[in-house]
Amino acid sequence: MTDIGFVRTDMVEARPAPVRTSGALAWMKKNLFATPLDSVLTVLGVAFLLWVVPPLYGFFLGNAVMPGGTVEQCRMENAGACWAYIAAEMNFFIYGFYPAVEFWRPNLVFALGALLLVPLLIPKVPFKRVNAVLLLLIYPVVSYILLAGGPFGLRVVPTEQWGGLLVTLIISVVGIALSFPIGIVLALGRQSQLPIIKTACVMFIELIRAVPLISILFMASVMLPLFMPQGMTIDKFLRALVGVTLFTSAYLAEVVRGGLQAIPRGQYEAAAALGLGYWQRMWFIILPQALKYVIPGIVNNFISLFKDTSLVYIVGMRDLLEAVKTKNDSAIEWQSANTATTGYIFAAMVFWVFCFGMSRYSIFMERRLNTGYKR
Repeated sequence: MTDIGFVRTDMVEARPAPVRTSGALAWMKKNLFATPLDSVLTVLGVAFLLWVVPPLYGFFLGNAVMPGGTVEQCRMENAGACWAYIAAEMNFFIYGFYPAVEFWRPNLVFALGALLLVPLLIPKVPFKRVNAVLLLLIYPVVSYILLAGGPFGLRVVPTEQWGGLLVTLIISVVGIALSFPIGIVLALGRQSQLPIIKTACVMFIELIRAVPLISILFMASVMLPLFMPQGMTIDKFLRALVGVTLFTSAYLAEVVRGGLQAIPRGQYEAAAALGLGYWQRMWFIILPQALKYVIPGIVNNFISLFKDTSLVYIVGMRDLLEAVKTKNDSAIEWQSANTATTGYIFAAMVFWVFCFGMSRYSIFMERRLNTGYKR
């Protein structure tokens, strides 16, 4: 039997330590300084940040007048953002001309909306159908009664006094809630085999998409009353809601139609082979898959709707942006070099928070529903 054992008789020279593959230095070498071009771009990026960040910090925080400050401080030569102005006029930015003694009513509407919406957005919370019925059917009625008043001895507050973030949220939430099912119906109608239904849906979609939203709002504000019987008027807030809803539903219809066309033909045939009717096939088989494919497009339309609420000024409603503009023009006691700029920055920050929140939630839903492609 051959002895295959081996015993080393000489010492091996020391080897260099292995290259570090974790930690901050390794990450920087891999992502920031991997090539000479990456190193140059990194240096230029750092130089740009050093040039931009200090002035921005000085304007927003360093030299800014914080809540509780005075207008004299905002008028100083080196003063930054006048956050004291935002704090002083916050009620107007949120409620508009809504009576101050009745602020509890919109606050209650906000609280009820959050209480019903948040559980609906969390997948593991039970009773989704009950929650959806309460949010989509009961909540709008309760909200209108609370805000407009009349029943139960509530003081009547006309919609002309509504404004600020209150109007922006109402129009966007109602527009999203109504335009989504209308858009689905229009998309299904455009693919219908019935000529009358298909033609009507195509004409509606193409007509709405052919004109800008501001034209639809202008028509609803100026032209619609001309077609109404003498003495009959429609509340301008309702006109804005209808215009925004119809406009968004036309765009959503095309997004949903794209998802329906992405479904393989075999899915339709398999659903029909199971003996399911048309609406059963759509509800249980086709639409769940189609809507999953077009989540980014749907959320993109919702974000666009939220930003387009700033156009309701055309019908005389003061949304958040119009409320800021109104207060910038009328608040003479707060006039300074940076007051108006601070107001518009505040409005931009509010819009960004809501739009970014919708974007992140859409990413969460995409990952959760993307089960067919996980490895």
